[in-house]
Amino acid sequence: MKHRLAILDDYQDVAHGFADWTSLEQDGVSVTVFREPFTSPDALVAALAGFHIVVAMRERTPFPRTVLERLPELKLLVTTGAANASIDVAAAAEHGVTVCGTPGSPTAAPELTWALLLGIARNLTVEENSLRSGAWQTTVGFELAGKTLGIVGLGKIGRRIAAYGQAFGMEVLAWSENLTEEAAADAGVRRVTKEELFLNSDVATLHLRLSSRSEGTVGEEELRLLGPEGILVNTARGPLVDQDALVRALTEGWIRGAALDVFDQEPLPAGHPLLSAPNTVLSPHLGYVTRESYRQFYGGAFEDVTAWLAGSPIRVISA
Repeated sequence: MKHRLAILDDYQDVAHGFADWTSLEQDGVSVTVFREPFTSPDALVAALAGFHIVVAMRERTPFPRTVLERLPELKLLVTTGAANASIDVAAAAEHGVTVCGTPGSPTAAPELTWALLLGIARNLTVEENSLRSGAWQTTVGFELAGKTLGIVGLGKIGRRIAAYGQAFGMEVLAWSENLTEEAAADAGVRRVTKEELFLNSDVATLHLRLSSRSEGTVGEEELRLLGPEGILVNTARGPLVDQDALVRALTEGWIRGAALDVFDQEPLPAGHPLLSAPNTVLSPHLGYVTRESYRQFYGGAFEDVTAWLAGSPIRVISA
């Protein structure tokens, strides 16, 4: 049987540079790469009609039940990374679709988090733009040493951020609903309540998984507690933050600024209020976009496809 494989959301046209997809042709697999995001579920379903295998890049394209039930020929759905909240894995199983994941880089997202934090602390984007327009030294930044870093979510990424903060001489606080004193102590940080974290932190950074429970973790109350000198950093997921409240916080001066890699809608549309909000450093969800990470993602996806074709799926994700 000849299989049709779709690689989705290859924004940078790099998928073929990180895995030998053309070699699958000898196994009777035709490969199609889609570079542009789909404008609607209907557009997605129409584009993927007749495809048996789909490789999805993170949460760029959701696969809810309402999409999966309209793709009767889909048999294998590979997501980059070990999990994907935008795929209804239970619905996939019900419709006979195997879902597989891939390895990922443990350092890509933490490193970008720290780059954004340093960038906003020293006003790098403002100063670069000023320099290019002929001005010299237009702002005064602040140092991280001696400041307090609040980490919301002390998982694998949060623990790395804690180590970065400690290396820069910061006091580190942490909170999440299930964080224990033992886990906090093991990371060398102080466990506090959510209110205490936002009240006492100079910088609050988010590292939670997005779920129905974590959505809207940061709203008006937390932003007002962070205060007029506080910085919010979000490289996790946009909906963790009430973005209407965040826009107000920035425009009305509740907080000093925000460094953001993730948004409530991605790609971020023209005219989105965050694009014109003051005191921001923004990046287009670059947390996982590194050569090392893509080697893991696309290389792992290629392995998943070849294993499935051989009848022995690997890294299967269950509901």
